[in-house]
Formats: sequence, structure tokens, C-alpha cells
Amino acid sequence: MEDKMVPNIVVGRLPLYLRTLQLMNQEGRRVTSSQELGERLGISAAQIRKDLSQFGEFGKQGTGYNIDFLTDKLRHILHVFKVWDVAVVGIGDVGHALARYQGFANRGFRIVLLFDNSPAKVGKLVDNFIIQDLSSMVAQIRGAGVQIAMLSVPVDQAQVVTNQLVEAGVKSILNYAPINITVPSGVRVQYIDPVLHLQRMTYYLE
Repeated sequence: MEDKMVPNIVVGRLPLYLRTLQLMNQEGRRVTSSQELGERLGISAAQIRKDLSQFGEFGKQGTGYNIDFLTDKLRHILHVFKVWDVAVVGIGDVGHALARYQGFANRGFRIVLLFDNSPAKVGKLVDNFIIQDLSSMVAQIRGAGVQIAMLSVPVDQAQVVTNQLVEAGVKSILNYAPINITVPSGVRVQYIDPVLHLQRMTYYLE
């Protein structure tokens, strides 16, 4: 089934299923059920079965899901059965933390390029990677064939840098700048703004 036929909200839950299955595998588990997955994630078992049915049949009634098998299937559905190269643009506090984060490597992603426009940062090392000047970004990303970028630049630079990433051939952008950016059809953006999440939670507080 083509990705465009699967609701985005369903695709958004698949990484949660994959992460939970990987944790179960680390616990030495071999089999699970939609009921158990639902209890761990706060999602109904019926919803999990419905989500997975979008991509085929992965379990049997009464026997549940083989964790290794379902993990492998989800990795292929999400295209993380291989390692994706990623560029980080903007090496401030957030960008620096992203560049040093060790959790990407075993989950399908590898930081390969770092960019900033600050003369004080360009040329410095972060975990064996040299921070390169933003002026070389389009050529470097295009030459390396990188399709994913994480953007952590100031708000007033976000759209301009996004335009350059699109020019370089980037198809997926994880945006940490607290602003919505405009991209052409065929380029996907995900937003990470802790303040928005905090504000969403304070709605429920007195």
C-alpha cells in the first residue's frame, strides 16, 4: 500500500510501536500482543490492530505478535532498515546537543555534516566532525546526497536556510526553530518546539 494512502496520524504512531518493541526485545521478550502494547503506550488494542492492518497481517489471534518479526517489518515500513545520513544546521546549544547525541546511531540515523555561520564556531570539532561554514552548505549536502536535515537556527534565519536546504535536495527537515517554515510539495517538515508542548500541558493544570 502506498504511503500516501495511509493517514499521517497512523504513520506517526508507528515509531512508538517500534520503540516499544525494541525495548521488549532488550527485556528478552519474544512475543507480545496488541493488548500489552496498548497498555504500555496508552493506546487501545483495537487501534493498534487497525494501524498495523494498514500494512498487512503481522500476528495471529490467540498467539500475538512475534517481536523480532514485527520489529523487522516496522523498520522496513519506516525505511529505517538502513542508516540515513543527516545534516545539522545551527550549532548553538540545541545543535551542539544534537550533534553529540548517541541515540541516533542504533535507530537508523547518522550525523555526517554540521553547519553554522558563526566565525567563532566554523572549523571547530564536535565529536570528530568539523563545523563547516553555512556558505558551503548547498554544495556539501548536494555532494553527499543527504536528504535529511535538523534545523536549529534563529527564527529570523529559519526560512532562508530552509530554502537553501531545499535547493540542496533535502526532502525531510526536523525544525527546532520556533516558527513555521514554508516548503514546496515533496518536502516534509516536523516541528520540535518544547514551549508548544509545555503550553499544551498547562491547559490541563490549575
